[in-house]
Amino acid sequence: MTAVISEHIVITPGVCGGKPRIAGHRIRVQDIVVWHEQMAISPDEIVSRHPTISLADVYAALAYYHDHFEEIRTAIQESEVLVKKLQAEIPSKVELI
Repeated sequence: MTAVISEHIVITPGVCGGKPRIAGHRIRVQDIVVWHEQMAISPDEIVSRHPTISLADVYAALAYYHDHFEEIRTAIQESEVLVKKLQAEIPSKVELI
């Protein structure tokens, strides 16, 4: 039996911080999860916006997420904390109207 997800999802030390990503791309599993769950973007729309990945890649990323739920949720939370920290430390150069 062939492991299907391993054809689509890879972890490479030094690439994307060693986070699971779509093979051949720098699109992390957590990126797919955020787009799909938090931004309510459908898998078809994700592929439309990123035509170098396949629908199978997106679904493999979502399957990987559900198989590694705590790991991916922790990575997303750590990224959100880092963003908030950087926003507090570095003022925006964009002036809001």
